[in-house]
Amino acid sequence: MHESRRKQLIIIAGPTAVGKTALSIQIAKALHTEIISADSRQFFRELNIGTAKPTTEELAQVKHHFINSHSIAEVYSAGDFERDVLKCLEQLFETHDQVVMTGGSGFYIKAVSEGLDALPAPLKGLRDSLTNKLQEQGLAVLQTEVSVIDPTFAATAEIVNPQRVVRALEVFYTTGTPISQYQLKRTEQRPFEQILIALDRDRSELYNRIDLRMDLMLQEGLVAEAKGLARYRSHHALQTVGYKEVYGFLDGEYDEAEMIRLLKQNSRRYAKRQLTWFRHQGNFKWFHARDEEGILNYIREKSSLTLI
Repeated sequence: MHESRRKQLIIIAGPTAVGKTALSIQIAKALHTEIISADSRQFFRELNIGTAKPTTEELAQVKHHFINSHSIAEVYSAGDFERDVLKCLEQLFETHDQVVMTGGSGFYIKAVSEGLDALPAPLKGLRDSLTNKLQEQGLAVLQTEVSVIDPTFAATAEIVNPQRVVRALEVFYTTGTPISQYQLKRTEQRPFEQILIALDRDRSELYNRIDLRMDLMLQEGLVAEAKGLARYRSHHALQTVGYKEVYGFLDGEYDEAEMIRLLKQNSRRYAKRQLTWFRHQGNFKWFHARDEEGILNYIREKSSLTLI
């Protein structure tokens, strides 16, 4: 009897600088497949140094999707990503049994893995108003606001994500209903299996890698890149770690030494938040980032259980 495997999406997640790119390329090559990027800043062609995109050499080894796919002048949401990735997977599964998706943007991974809630469009001008408030008064003020109107949402890992906090306030002020009430629906059933893998390293090793990455980004011209993108600095992708610290320096808020200290400190904090997010999901199998053999064996083991 002929046996064929169910199609599988292999998700390789983890914190910044853990080694997702290199590991995913090796896994994809071993499986003779392609990679979908789930990094919410690598979509944008204009953002290169500060997003730690795969190098030209790495991109040449395995075909990647959703890297340099959009301009920062476009609006591209997690909902757009969910829709586009599902279409992409449908095409890739015509010629591949397995596809690798990798990145550190937990919300975008969740969008593909489980689906997003059908949330209402915000009242006209509300998003601009909340975004201005975020920039002028800081995230903590909006977090306090959310904790009053939606303590359930405030207790989740999403409370540290400025974009999600703004969205929570949008939903409440548009509908009068907390966003957490919209998030009670069941997970979307996908027409493919999912193997969820998360990467980690010893904390000191991870932090050293982060520090070295920031040094390399600065050597490659991070400050010049941020300066060249100044007209887009209100865009969410440039309000994130790696760019916002540079704009503080360019605005004269602190000197270069303090900028470097903040870049490294905030990147380490971001990595901790990412680790917390993925651990709270509860459905990832954790591996050391160097354990390529263990990960491949795990994938093969899971694959053998899904023969149909």
